[in-house]
Amino acid sequence: MKQPMRTLMPSAILIIILGLSSCSTSSNLYSWYNYEQVTYAYTQSQSPERLSDVVETYKKMIDRQVASRKTPPPGICAEYGYLLVKTGQKELGLQMLAKEVELYPESTVFINRIIEQLKNK
Repeated sequence: MKQPMRTLMPSAILIIILGLSSCSTSSNLYSWYNYEQVTYAYTQSQSPERLSDVVETYKKMIDRQVASRKTPPPGICAEYGYLLVKTGQKELGLQMLAKEVELYPESTVFINRIIEQLKNK
């Protein structure tokens, strides 16, 4: 009878530990605002109003980060920069692409290729 108890006890302790560790609160690394909804709506219908919503959301994500990292999420400056270039704001768009490299140096090779292609257009 003692044998099953020995095997159940470690399992019960593990379950209790996992349960308690899942109760801890974690703060978000980034403030996403309504990024998913706005970008989804824009991909469904690329109207001027939805483009304006996307641009405003990108600005908010870049300028008003209140989450724990206090920096825009990876790729957001690049997405925003590319969108700016597509809408005729080439210089500002290139600056945002450069900011992506500054914030996330691991993106240097990829983003620099995009910058070179856009400069040659």
